[in-house]
Amino acid sequence: MAHETQITGAISELTAAKLMMEGMGWEVAKPLVPEVYDFLARDPVSGKAFRIQVKTLRIRTDRDNALVIYAKKGNGKPYTKDEIDYIVGVDGTRAFMFECEGLTEYWSTEQTAKKRWIELTAV
Repeated sequence: MAHETQITGAISELTAAKLMMEGMGWEVAKPLVPEVYDFLARDPVSGKAFRIQVKTLRIRTDRDNALVIYAKKGNGKPYTKDEIDYIVGVDGTRAFMFECEGLTEYWSTEQTAKKRWIELTAV
């Protein structure tokens, strides 16, 4: 049986893909072999494909409900701009997308996230 974190990660990936396809009209493709990124997504306007890494967003109640996305690979190192283009942080049925900056953690408040990050919503 899959580990709980694997199940949570898979659900987050499905949620991100669903929101990108329904809400933004993007095409989403999963690689056949393991890659650093979770999937490729193609912008319908520019036609450009981007490497997407999906992470589960955490709400830190001990930090005034800050939104936190931990963006480390299995070896503890951050994802780099050479490996992925965007990170999508998923919290239940909502998600935020932003450019990879090579950090291990991305923090925001609810208010600033709506300005700094792209909120993915279903239509």
